[in-house]
Amino acid sequence: MDKAALVAESNDDGGGSSSFSGLRAYGRALAQTPRRLARRACAATAPGEEMSRVRARSGPRMARALRWWDLVGLGLGGMVGAGVFVTTGRAARLYAGPGVVVSYAIAGLCALLSAFCYTEFAVDMPVAGGAFSYLRVTFGEFAAFLTGANLIMEYVFSNAAVARSFTAYLGTAVGVDAPSKWRIPVPGLPEGFNQVDLVAVGVILLLSVCICYSTKESSVVNLVLTGVHVAFILFIIVMGFAHGDARNLSRPADPAHNPGGFFPHGSAGVFNGAAAVYLSYIGYDAVSTMAEEVERPDRDIPAGVSGSVVLVTALYCLMAVSMSMLLPYDAIDPEAPFSGAFKGREGMAWVSNVIGAGASLGILTSLMVAMLGQARYLCVIGRSGVVPAWLARVDPRTATPVNASAFLGLLTAALALFTELDVLLNLVSIGTLFVFYMVANAVVYRRYVGDPCPISGSAQQQGRRAWPTLAFIGAFSLIALSFTLLWQFAPGGAAKFGLLSGTAAAAVAAVAAFQALVPQAREPEVWGVPGMPWVPAASVFLNVFLLGSLDRPSYARFGFFSAAAVLVYVLYSVHASYDAEEGGAADGGGGGGNKLQDQGCEV
Repeated sequence: MDKAALVAESNDDGGGSSSFSGLRAYGRALAQTPRRLARRACAATAPGEEMSRVRARSGPRMARALRWWDLVGLGLGGMVGAGVFVTTGRAARLYAGPGVVVSYAIAGLCALLSAFCYTEFAVDMPVAGGAFSYLRVTFGEFAAFLTGANLIMEYVFSNAAVARSFTAYLGTAVGVDAPSKWRIPVPGLPEGFNQVDLVAVGVILLLSVCICYSTKESSVVNLVLTGVHVAFILFIIVMGFAHGDARNLSRPADPAHNPGGFFPHGSAGVFNGAAAVYLSYIGYDAVSTMAEEVERPDRDIPAGVSGSVVLVTALYCLMAVSMSMLLPYDAIDPEAPFSGAFKGREGMAWVSNVIGAGASLGILTSLMVAMLGQARYLCVIGRSGVVPAWLARVDPRTATPVNASAFLGLLTAALALFTELDVLLNLVSIGTLFVFYMVANAVVYRRYVGDPCPISGSAQQQGRRAWPTLAFIGAFSLIALSFTLLWQFAPGGAAKFGLLSGTAAAAVAAVAAFQALVPQAREPEVWGVPGMPWVPAASVFLNVFLLGSLDRPSYARFGFFSAAAVLVYVLYSVHASYDAEEGGAADGGGGGGNKLQDQGCEV
């Protein structure tokens, strides 16, 4: 169909008026839902359009004021939160033993592979939308919306939970039982919703004001807090090496009931530990949302994203060795591993107060980075038209997305006021791993299929290239899923080892065949993922494997939330997007979006 016919059909559909101008207009829009879904769900925007016309919907530009050291600081601040103090103990006690250091190295490798995928997109397309924008230019609007909904959910719930934990850690730092002293019980409310935490609300509102004021000043504050926090961590590491015993790396406290050795539970324990500690690396993806505010994206983003992951991996491995030397793995308190280890030593109880202070700073930095990231995600989602455009506005005085920052700050504060969110933390994990899985596949798709182009000849050629790539993505994902299910459920022994080896060999063969038979459609101009398609394929495989370690209720909650997101898309977002992109509501004329998509297409 040519463009004139497309525009004519758009006008016949009533695209020139808003779907939400009244009940009758909305009823007509609902009647056209199947046609609009067919038109919009897989509609992908060109990268040039994403950086020009779509970006212009925010009004003033965000200030380009960040350099690579700002990004490294934001990456460190986003990843090294308070959770690592607990996660390390749980993974060592329940899964890996002293081999938790290898678990951290495996999880760090997985994070680095995902970081490479994010970096290629962020350098080539330096916009604030992160994974949402990356998927919108590859798999289309619906995949991007589903990803964006999961990202916003992840940020809001995890930030509310982290803010409430700030109260507990701050109390530890000053020697007060904060949950009982600083939280206000409310009789009559159900368990988990009956403790009002005003400290958490105050922290969220204060940080919201800070990130609304200026991104550069927020980065400076983060650098200072992160520097002090890393100094606390280095202090804990030194104390562990100074007061620890290397024999604890292979000797359990109760050898009669617990196995010994560096890997007491074998390779299975190490990989299960890697899945448990992977949450400690979440945060580097928020750095990619700052791409629109980086002075030199081609140089600063690769150093900032990958450099922060490497530094954090080194810190985590040193922390794991330090903790494993302090106590035998079966004597570690999984809820307070470091402070518990020092409380049992004469004259060393004060160290737990230092740990509480360091953890409090970690919470502040991780909250700030996450709140910076969530606002930029929502701002770009607003630009796309699938949520109200008001959320996309950039304030001309501060050059920050004030509306999105304030809206999400208030929503997070409302949740943190009443709600204990421990039950939802696994939901956060599954949402994050799902997004990482999608971005890794998107890198492969874009390299081998190319960018979207509505010109007839190019579109047909793209369609021919898409099928082999989609077939590979689907087949490889199934192989990774098969390996994961065998790992989790197959009975042990030689048969399991043979099946796992065969599945791994099939995965390698699939990647090798795809590389040999399917040529790349585009090469990155500045920075690209090395070892294509092996690196993103490894990221896909590892993310599927880690997804398999989560419990069944997590998948039930993830499915429920995704179903709710689909319902919102069908009832609201597809119609708002149709108005903005096809009806000309956002661009001042029907077909304007199609006209701009033609720019830069190669026939």
